[in-house]
Amino acid sequence: MGNINAAASGQFTIGDDLTINRLGFGAMRITGKGIWGEPEDRPEALRTLKRLPELGVNFVDTADSYGPEVSENLIHEALYPYTGTVIATKGGFTRQGPDIWQPVGRPEYLRQCVLMSLRRLGVERIDLWQLHRVDPKVPREEQFDMVKQMQQEGLIRYAGLSEVNIDAIEAAQKYFRVVTVQNLYNLVTRQSEDVLDYCTRANIGFIPWYPLASGSLAQSGSILSEVARKHNTTPSGIALAWILKRSPIMLPIPGTSSVKHLEENVAATNIQLSDEEFNTLDILGRQEHLKPMAG
Repeated sequence: MGNINAAASGQFTIGDDLTINRLGFGAMRITGKGIWGEPEDRPEALRTLKRLPELGVNFVDTADSYGPEVSENLIHEALYPYTGTVIATKGGFTRQGPDIWQPVGRPEYLRQCVLMSLRRLGVERIDLWQLHRVDPKVPREEQFDMVKQMQQEGLIRYAGLSEVNIDAIEAAQKYFRVVTVQNLYNLVTRQSEDVLDYCTRANIGFIPWYPLASGSLAQSGSILSEVARKHNTTPSGIALAWILKRSPIMLPIPGTSSVKHLEENVAATNIQLSDEEFNTLDILGRQEHLKPMAG
């Protein structure tokens, strides 16, 4: 590929001093099927991680539950000592098998999550640690208070939340400064629109997971495919360009275990959608989101 660099996505500063290129990398897909065990092609997964700094991708998002532990271990093997790269991780989601996820927010468990991530990543402090899910079985104030304690102890630098509404963000803010929110969001999945708008006003980084989805809009002959053809890219490339244009606090983290796909994602940062293209796709994406589910 020609001259591609994630710096073209623009920059965002997490907290007061962690300035990153807005296009990051989600390290969930470098594990095995069902986000369980080692990747099918371990050498390619490591090559993909090692390619990140060369492409200007300096924000990597992972979690202790990816593998579990596999993603953090691979990141350490490929990228340590992380010069110029922010490694964000998450805890509070447990694994009992492939595609099985269960929140556990007991304070002592959250502390264990952080201490074990520190060990696997080989660092003394985690730059950004995110509560992967708020456990409904544990008072959320107890979970937030433990995050606050770990921040005060210097185990984590900044803290964020994942899959939350505005009420939960505001409740957490009483305990610690919420610098990022990571929710499911893409062109056709828009239930977090109010959270995104809240984060935009508050300058909280919004990390949309599953950012490349475009549903039936990607079908041949659709407006999305027409826009993609015009820009000489793929529908997923346009979906990513749309995400980046949606808000200056948007920090998409498309993931892959393939160098080729990684380069295609970074190349999308060079796409400049017109306001007309953006608005047309915005309207169609909202309509797609509101369509009734089949079956």
